[in-house]
Amino acid sequence: MKFNKEQIQILQDIIYSRRDVRGHNFLDKKIPKDDLEKILLSASHAPSVGYSQPWKFILIDDESIKKELRENFDIENEKAKKIFKNKKTYEDLKLEGIMEAPLNIAVFYEYDDEAVLGMTSQKKMGEYSVVCAVQNMWLMARALGIGLGWISILDEKKVLKTLNAPKNTKLIAYLALGYVDKFYDEPELKTLKWNDEKTLDECVLKNRWQ
Repeated sequence: MKFNKEQIQILQDIIYSRRDVRGHNFLDKKIPKDDLEKILLSASHAPSVGYSQPWKFILIDDESIKKELRENFDIENEKAKKIFKNKKTYEDLKLEGIMEAPLNIAVFYEYDDEAVLGMTSQKKMGEYSVVCAVQNMWLMARALGIGLGWISILDEKKVLKTLNAPKNTKLIAYLALGYVDKFYDEPELKTLKWNDEKTLDECVLKNRWQ
């Protein structure tokens, strides 16, 4: 399949418009089954090392489970506040949307007992494959007008216990999904000047690290 200039521009617009959505932006509106399927199918079409497709997705809408995970976040967030105590902005940040989002998705990497093509030297390639799946979900969600937030301030062991995950799994991402009141023109942390934006020239080297 060959893509024309208009289609390429649309893809670029979706990539540039992707945002990490926070709890204060989610609306109390369920995601239609067809749209959720599109998001999950996009994930399943991500590249995976050795065509291993090592991902598992747990869809969470049970309020008691979400509450337990929110308590997990609160404990970890208090620890983070001490680390970023010199950045007053941190206190004002809304860093999750576990309770506000109508749907949470826990994304796991599932270990394979057998050798996987492409993982004999770099053992984490399976985990990176799952990260590719998350990016696909993020872009499809944005194209559908659905917000997605990646919540990383969680104790992984507690999440595994809460979700009764088997021992051969690793939590890669905990996501909050839902419709939003708006998508920001710029990433929120960029607007708040949390970090300076890097130029492309700062990120690209030639031949060797110099």
